[in-house]
Amino acid sequence: MGNIKKKKMIFLIMLFIAIFMIILAIISPLLISHDPLVTDFENVLQKPCSEYPFGTDQVGRCIYSRVIYGARVSLGTTFLLLSIVFISGLIIGTIAGMSGGIIDTIIMRIADAVLSFPDIVFAIAIVGILGPGMKNTLLALSVIWWTKYARLTRVLVMAVKDKEYIHAATMIGASNIKIITHYIFPNIISPLIVQLALDIGGMMLALAGLSFLGLGVQPPTPEWGNMLNEGRSYIQTAPWLLIYPGAAIFIVVAVFNTLGDSVRNLLDPKHI
Repeated sequence: MGNIKKKKMIFLIMLFIAIFMIILAIISPLLISHDPLVTDFENVLQKPCSEYPFGTDQVGRCIYSRVIYGARVSLGTTFLLLSIVFISGLIIGTIAGMSGGIIDTIIMRIADAVLSFPDIVFAIAIVGILGPGMKNTLLALSVIWWTKYARLTRVLVMAVKDKEYIHAATMIGASNIKIITHYIFPNIISPLIVQLALDIGGMMLALAGLSFLGLGVQPPTPEWGNMLNEGRSYIQTAPWLLIYPGAAIFIVVAVFNTLGDSVRNLLDPKHI
C-alpha cells in the first residue's frame, strides 16, 4: 500500500507541474515583457540584465519573451500532433481489429511499410518534398506515428472482441458502434493513455529537432527548436541564445517523461 501511495503522490506532483506549465503557455502573452517579434538593433546581443532577463538575440529581440511565448507554440504543436496520431491510430486500429481478414491484412502491411523506415529520416524526407513549415511537419510525423497507436489498438481490440460480454451484447442486438463505444473502448483505453503519456516528451523533441533543422516552425515565430538553430552561430559569443531555449526543452521534456512514467506505474498492472 505504501508503494502505491508513493506512486500516486509522484503522479499528482508531476501532473500539477505539467498543468502549471500548460497554463503558463496559455497565458504567455500576459507574462512577456517585450514583443517577441519586434527587433531592436540598438540592443543586439545584450547580456542578461534587469530589462532583458535572458538577454537579447542577434536582432535585439528579448530572449525571455521569446522563450515564454515559445512555450505556447512548442506545447501547442505537440498536443495537436498527439491528438492527430491518437485519434487516427485509434480509428484505424479499431477498424483493423474488428474487421479482420483482408482489411486487417492491408492496414497492417501499410503500417509495416511505414515502420520499415527510421522515424526522423522518413519525416525529413516528407518535409523535404512538401517544403518546410509546421503544417507539413505535423503531416510528416502523423504519417509515421499513427502506426504505433493503430497496431496497439488492433491488438487490444482483438483481445477484447471475443469476450463473453461482447457476444452477449451482439446477441441482444447491439450495433457495432455501440459495442465499440460502450464495451470495447472502456476496456482498452488505459494502455493507450499510458502510451500517449509516454510519447509526449519524444514528440516534443522530434518537433524541436525538425525546427532546429529549419523544417518545422519558421522564423520569426518563436519556437524553442528554431531558437536553438538561430543561436548556434553565437555559441561562443552569446551562449544565452542557446542556454535558455535549451533549458526550456530539457525541463518540459523531463517533466512530461516523468509524468508518463508515473501514469504507466499507476495504470499498468505490471508496475503496481
